[in-house]
Amino acid sequence: MADIVCQYGTEYLQKYDDHILPSHKKAMQRIKYCRTPEMGGQKYLCEACGKIHYSYHSCRDRHCPKCQNDRIDHWLEKQFDLLLSVPYFMATITVPQWLRPLFRSHQKTMYHIFFKASAEAIMLLAKDKRFLGADIGLMGILQTWTKILGYHPHLHFLIPGGGIRKDRWKYSKPDFFIHSKPLGIIIRAKFRDALKKVGLYDLVPKQVWTQDWVCDIKAVGNGQAVLKYLAPYVYRVAISDRSILKVKDRKVTFTYKDRMNETFKTCTLDAFEFLRRFLQHVLPKGFVKVRYFGFLATKKRKDLDHVKELIGRRLYHKSASYPKKPKKPMTCPDCGNVLIFVCEIQRCRGSPW
Repeated sequence: MADIVCQYGTEYLQKYDDHILPSHKKAMQRIKYCRTPEMGGQKYLCEACGKIHYSYHSCRDRHCPKCQNDRIDHWLEKQFDLLLSVPYFMATITVPQWLRPLFRSHQKTMYHIFFKASAEAIMLLAKDKRFLGADIGLMGILQTWTKILGYHPHLHFLIPGGGIRKDRWKYSKPDFFIHSKPLGIIIRAKFRDALKKVGLYDLVPKQVWTQDWVCDIKAVGNGQAVLKYLAPYVYRVAISDRSILKVKDRKVTFTYKDRMNETFKTCTLDAFEFLRRFLQHVLPKGFVKVRYFGFLATKKRKDLDHVKELIGRRLYHKSASYPKKPKKPMTCPDCGNVLIFVCEIQRCRGSPW
């Protein structure tokens, strides 16, 4: 990815400078210089073979394919610590395709409305006595990309199978939580009301309000497998470096997995089109893509012990589910001996382009 930005980034910026958001420019700058001398780092010596080695700093941008992998383990440990010993459900909410242009042009506002409307609708239905009749907790994660870098915003919610009713824990059915059809109707209504408040309602095509919104809810066992499935989406970008096969003649070829028949295919795009598709998944500055609601909300996290007492069981032990990996010392890639720290390399300062 860094090679593509280095080869075509400057030309891309010159051509589309008026249409590129500052957050997109910053992401390109960080990807370009990630783990290079410009970022600074450390100098090491191998006493066995006498060779000098350099370890340059990562940019730590959440959109960089080289970074964030080490943070997945830490995030999973925290999430396993929140898991309750109850059945779990996963809800996937997708917006109609006619809303995608508005999502692209007003990302921060639309993503926030999407989160709020979806979570409130799920909690409202769960509180209905025809379903669960209880106050629930849930965690939501935003994903915006398809396998070929298409723009497809949708939400995944991980929901404990039960809730609090009159200071008692009420279990849901093991294979049913709420109906998806009324959920889509409520989300659509809440979304419409929110757009009117922010003045974006007139920009939405009318067919959005007559089409059924796609919602899918299914049982997922104890939730651990889903967390491991969702974790890469928290600290991963739309494409990884290992998926990019070739960059030649202004064309970028990458591989992706076709979920329909479980086979790997290739896609070739013009370099500018590839950059455009990649950048549309760069989130606004400071936007939180993982959010908690109900009794799992951050402000109510202190009451989680009380929820555990109501269930009458212990939380899943995080070390048993996802053990920590011991940190290994840096070794020489040539002879395998442990490297000795020599000095710190200062980061370069100046214009990014």
